[in-house]
Amino acid sequence: MDLRAILRIALRALARNKMRSALTMLGIVIGVAAVIAMIGVAQGANQQVQNQIASMGSNLLFIASGSHQAGAVQMGWGQTRTLTHADEVAIERQVPTVAAVAAGASTRAQVVAGGNNWGTNITGTEPAYFSIRNWDFAAGGPFTTDDVQLARNVAVLGHTVLQNLFPDNPDPVGQTILIGGATTGIATPGSAAAVASTSNTAKTATGTGASPNLPFTIVGVLQAKGQSGMGQDQDDVVFIPYTTLQKKISGQDWLNYIVASAISKDATATAQEQITSLLHQRHRILPGQQNDFMVRSLADVAELANTAGQIMTWLLGSIASVSLLVGGIGIMNIMLVSVTERTREIGIRMAVGATEEDVQRQFLLESILLSVVGGVMGIALGLALSYLVAMLTHWQAANSGEAIVLAVVFAGAIGIFFGYYPARKAARMDPIEALRYE
Repeated sequence: MDLRAILRIALRALARNKMRSALTMLGIVIGVAAVIAMIGVAQGANQQVQNQIASMGSNLLFIASGSHQAGAVQMGWGQTRTLTHADEVAIERQVPTVAAVAAGASTRAQVVAGGNNWGTNITGTEPAYFSIRNWDFAAGGPFTTDDVQLARNVAVLGHTVLQNLFPDNPDPVGQTILIGGATTGIATPGSAAAVASTSNTAKTATGTGASPNLPFTIVGVLQAKGQSGMGQDQDDVVFIPYTTLQKKISGQDWLNYIVASAISKDATATAQEQITSLLHQRHRILPGQQNDFMVRSLADVAELANTAGQIMTWLLGSIASVSLLVGGIGIMNIMLVSVTERTREIGIRMAVGATEEDVQRQFLLESILLSVVGGVMGIALGLALSYLVAMLTHWQAANSGEAIVLAVVFAGAIGIFFGYYPARKAARMDPIEALRYE
């Protein structure tokens, strides 16, 4: 018998018991759907984490001020004052694997615009910061190098600050905001309260007597970035020249951090080592002494998150695959029942010339049909479930073609594996005993 004849016989045999065939396929449908959905959701969650990390910057290196010890107490990161603009210049000039650097100094302050005010992070930096962070502008643009050198009062708003200060104006470029240390009361520009507040001096958290309300001209508004991989709102910030922050707001002459971008992803680890070695020399840190800085690479964070995501994908896929095995056992059970019910049919076929191979191929093909058809239906159901879960949880689904092909191949393998024993049992029947079977 040729393959087409065997296929026709197999289809007729399955069609005679439509309900039983459908229920048998249901186990495979559920198994494949579970695998597709779980892998899709897991890969989507992993991709979302990677996108959040990538949104923080390209080949990003973060150099922050370090910790110092007061007696027996470790003060934690960000407590030293040894990181300076000279260190930033040295990194830019002496580390060949670094493409760009930008200074960073920060504080918190109340920002006022019209009748609205908002307490936010004030970050002093340089124009290169926005290209290092891959941060696009929704309106306007970054401040210039001249603005930094001359310590001008110019500002770039994050999206969260924009929504709170200018809820009805997506393009406030050219308008003025007040940045100061006062966190109570609402003072509008030009009002008596604003004039009185500006005429008074107050010491900021770093101890200088800067004016608590300085006018800043908005030069740009950033596109929304959303939360970082650590759950922080990246858009809740106002950027100003770091020289302006140091001289007019905080009074500090050191940097809280420096951001740098490596020339390539592969060069990130080398750049991290070179920056560490350079700062050891500049800060005169001897072997065995504690660093007064730290250098972190987002590549390490991304690799760790990717490894965790792959483990989670395999774990969820393995758990879902158990249902495929259960479906395969169901196929074996039904095929054994089918062999018993069709004993006389098997005997007649062998009596008129069918070989053991013909009988074996027929029952094996029936098992494979049940698995493959169930697998195709399971793929459609799995894709629908993964997108439904993504929509309800606001995650993104990432159903790869490899996962779909793997599910189909695995379903076919289940049909062959669990259908082989019933098919072999049918092929080895004694035709005479089969004809006598009632």
